[in-house]
Amino acid sequence: MSRCHRTFHTVLMFGILLLFVFTTIAVFTYNDSDFWKTASPILSTKPSPYDNSPLCNCQNTEPANKYVSVDELEDFRKRRAEEYRQHQIRMGKQNDVLLLAPANTPLQYPIKGFRVSPLKKTLIPGLALQTQNRKLYKVSLRVHKGVLSVMDIQGGEHVDGQNEQTLTISSSSLHQLNDLLSRVTYTSTVYHIKTEDLGLFSFENYKVTFPIEIRRLSVPVLFDPGKDINSQVTILVKAFLRYKELNVLIRSIRQFYPNIKIIIADDSHDPEKVVGDNIQHYIMPPAQGWFAGRNLAVSQVTTKYFLWVDDDFVFLNETRIESFVKIMEAVPELDVVGGDVGGNQFLFKLDYEEGNREEGGCITRVMGSHAPLPGFDGCYFADGVVNYFMGRTDAVRRVGFDPFLKRVAHTEFFIDGLGDLLVVTCKGLRIGHQERHSTNIYNQYRYPPQSDSQQKMRHHYFKNHLKCIKY
Repeated sequence: MSRCHRTFHTVLMFGILLLFVFTTIAVFTYNDSDFWKTASPILSTKPSPYDNSPLCNCQNTEPANKYVSVDELEDFRKRRAEEYRQHQIRMGKQNDVLLLAPANTPLQYPIKGFRVSPLKKTLIPGLALQTQNRKLYKVSLRVHKGVLSVMDIQGGEHVDGQNEQTLTISSSSLHQLNDLLSRVTYTSTVYHIKTEDLGLFSFENYKVTFPIEIRRLSVPVLFDPGKDINSQVTILVKAFLRYKELNVLIRSIRQFYPNIKIIIADDSHDPEKVVGDNIQHYIMPPAQGWFAGRNLAVSQVTTKYFLWVDDDFVFLNETRIESFVKIMEAVPELDVVGGDVGGNQFLFKLDYEEGNREEGGCITRVMGSHAPLPGFDGCYFADGVVNYFMGRTDAVRRVGFDPFLKRVAHTEFFIDGLGDLLVVTCKGLRIGHQERHSTNIYNQYRYPPQSDSQQKMRHHYFKNHLKCIKY
């Protein structure tokens, strides 16, 4: 046999040997029932600010950081990264974990809904062991942000690790062991109003993990709806220069709702007096902007809901505030219900990818809705609606209107509220739009220079941790 053939023969035999070894291991692993017993639950974290999450891509869109000057970009990025890190902590992102239950286990444990108050001892519900006869039953529990104990231990009960992070319980009686497990308590040792711990529960080679929610109880904040529409809804208006249109709007409101409260936030240069019963007219410094006025108006609402209208809208016979209220009362989860302005319903979705922690996310506005609202024909879930909507006062206050955005801003409110506000739009909720009579000075503010749009993109790059926005 030649040297070449001997080398080939040796390599071939070595390959066959490796194949045999791997095949044997695979068969052994698959058939060995102990393998499944020792398999612990998979604990994996969702993407966090410390993970290298995939990049997002806004095609054919300029990056938002384009409008940050080159000499300050690096420092701007560092400040943004630190603010994003702190935001993730405040939102509890470090507690977002994915728990996968093992295929088979004799351990019983809470999988959801176990909530404790910080620093207070609480019984852990549902702990138990269900298994075949053993001479000795022994389980252990371990936590990280608290201590464990068994209440009312009697003589002859074997418990190790009282008031420590690791607790071991053993007994020759399964009944006694389960009685002890029913008395296990958890006490957090870390004060935090909103965080989470994980409990590790094990028996022999079985291991499970369950979440422990540490949460300071919050007090309900309720609005008395009263007995009529006037005690349920406040009408809000942001006014700027257009007093003729504003007075037309007020007269149309009073035609249908003589007693409903109207709040006006006005940042005109030379404010005029607005007269009428049950009208609150707030004068702002000149040209403070669209969202600053909205914030002021919403801050003064004392009713459960508010109806947002522009100063050049006009109430019609079909403008029925009661229809908004009926929908929101029937579906308490809703935060915003949009209507129709002069035949324009204008509804959109926001496609958002979180992106990675270095570059940030990508957001694209797409016209359309998500799905119909069950039980209400013509109502659809969306992420944003036209500038005529009813808002749940407490929910909208939590999101707020960014006063940095002075001129052209609407979608931006719904970007800030994405994931926090449940929004629908409904056909038939109509209001009219007056004929436009804009003056030169009004147009100067209504259509700002390109530099304002560039500053807005720079703002979103930092504030919303966005790589790009596409409208």
